[in-house]
Amino acid sequence: MLKLNRIFNSGKLNDRLLMISLADLRFMEALARAGSLSGAARALNVTPPALSMRLKKLEQSLGVGLVVRSSRRLRFTGEGEHLVSEAQALLGRIEALPEALAGEGQGLAGPLRVVAPFGFGRLHVAPMIARFAERHPAVRATLDLSERPWTDSQEADVVIHIGAVRDSTWVAHVLARNARWVCAGPAYLARRGTPAEPRDLLRHDCLCLRENNEDVTLWHHRRNGKAGAVRVTPTLTSNDGEVVRNWATAGLGIALRSQWDAQPFVKRGELKRILTAWDFDSADVLALVPARRGISARVTQFVDFLKRDLKRKSSWS
Repeated sequence: MLKLNRIFNSGKLNDRLLMISLADLRFMEALARAGSLSGAARALNVTPPALSMRLKKLEQSLGVGLVVRSSRRLRFTGEGEHLVSEAQALLGRIEALPEALAGEGQGLAGPLRVVAPFGFGRLHVAPMIARFAERHPAVRATLDLSERPWTDSQEADVVIHIGAVRDSTWVAHVLARNARWVCAGPAYLARRGTPAEPRDLLRHDCLCLRENNEDVTLWHHRRNGKAGAVRVTPTLTSNDGEVVRNWATAGLGIALRSQWDAQPFVKRGELKRILTAWDFDSADVLALVPARRGISARVTQFVDFLKRDLKRKSSWS
């Protein structure tokens, strides 16, 4: 049951709360997702004036304001934010209800929307989704590869993210541990020498990956409990990890790369791991699930499937 009395703390609203329809809940969810009346109107295939009138009637029926309008973007009041949170949770449970009623013996069914980064998504996530879909043929899976999966994920059920997350709207599930290695091609090290400690990187050509709004030129490290950092000056920078790794194997400089990406090339001798006495910031592989949405059985089982599958690849070979 939607506990809206917790929102408003008023006994006078009880009769009014019964007037909230499923369509009202979908309207509030669409409004939160779009961030504007015009965007929500497009999503719901109605006109902005009609949606504006609907919002006004909903506010009047509840006796409270739900949004604060501005010239650029609307903002939810405290009551509006709480109503959106409850609406998202309830709609998620309703969406998952047919699947739950069908029972585990009938198998999983329904849409599964996944967003993942390009490199990791192609190499690992795409094959795992294929195997999951093969086991559950009634699941309609969609995989979107994105340069910024965390921020390009409004419609996603699961976002595969590599690195830290500082956003309470997501619940993070660790799929696999993933260190970051400092690597270079043998030809570069033969030509320029091997750094003996992190500050030696200041005299070397460094290759940087621009991702997740991180400060990509500040390489944090730790040794024997002592933390430090070095600010490198990149000679080459890209937003594609495969490009940066290829630059490194071509002998163009030193890169800080995820273990999942670098380890196969280190094993083949195309890259050499250096500065191994220091631990550089890790970038664990995470599955992010929206905190305000009811979690369906197919999402839960998909995340568990990813954990099991990636556990077998802990060596990233």
